[in-house]
Amino acid sequence: MRAIGVTRYGGPEALQEIDVPVEELGPGTLRIRVSAAAVSPTDTLVRSGARSEAEQADAPGDVPGMDVAGVVAELGPDGGDGLAVGDRVVGIVTPTGPHGAYREDIVLPVGSVVRAPTGASDAEAATLPMNALTARHALDLLALGTGQTLAVTGAAGTLGGYLVQLAVHDGLHVIADAAEKDEELVRSFGADVVLRRGEDIAERIREIAPDGVDGLADASLQSAQVLPAVADGGAVATFRGYRGDGARGLRVEPVMVRDVAEERGMLAGLRDLAEQGVLELRVADVLPAVEAAEAHRRLEAGGVRGRIVLDLST
Repeated sequence: MRAIGVTRYGGPEALQEIDVPVEELGPGTLRIRVSAAAVSPTDTLVRSGARSEAEQADAPGDVPGMDVAGVVAELGPDGGDGLAVGDRVVGIVTPTGPHGAYREDIVLPVGSVVRAPTGASDAEAATLPMNALTARHALDLLALGTGQTLAVTGAAGTLGGYLVQLAVHDGLHVIADAAEKDEELVRSFGADVVLRRGEDIAERIREIAPDGVDGLADASLQSAQVLPAVADGGAVATFRGYRGDGARGLRVEPVMVRDVAEERGMLAGLRDLAEQGVLELRVADVLPAVEAAEAHRRLEAGGVRGRIVLDLST
């Protein structure tokens, strides 16, 4: 079966069409005929080998991708749970070796799959699962109450945008950062205050919130640099395993989306919010799967707003 992956880790040019075995159905699983797969920063780590100590991937190769949209093609035993063959669905993938989203079909636990948002294209639907679940999990870990203040760095990105929109929906006061060209975009997400992004963002957040914010979601991965923005004893959500420096009683929560990858009710709730317009499904571009290398080049160059999505339907 056709997939896009790597046999030898490297730059975007390492991505190529590879042949992977068809996965077997098991209890509580279903098969999706994939039509769209979103391209995320995590995919570049799989491709580059940042998660491997070897230069080459085990045969048949490593396939990136954590988000799929498509159609249910087959149900395993106890694999329906309200879904039927032919239903349009979205799912989150935990990529391991050839088990990644850039492939023609994939077998997933039913807990990782829900009906696609009504009215959304396959490309739009594919932008939802991983980043929205990550944002929801982060906010749940921060556990801020209505009216408290959350700062969001990297607010113009896909994860950052979902963080802002969900936080506003939760009744939080949101301070977000943005480049000048993205300020109106971030305001459209509902942020109460939008500050110009930069290395001094913590200092400028303190100008707005002199005692520090109650919580911070660090979607721009600035780690220690942004901790001064948070009040003593406040909470910080991080997204690449950063655990803080132990100072000032800060509660630092590394967010791992795999922990909620089978929380079907959570994903269904996010789908509902997308249908209601609370979450905006943003597609930067749609490229044929064979142009995955170009998608990775553009993502790593920076400035992409929304997700580039690979079309696997042809």
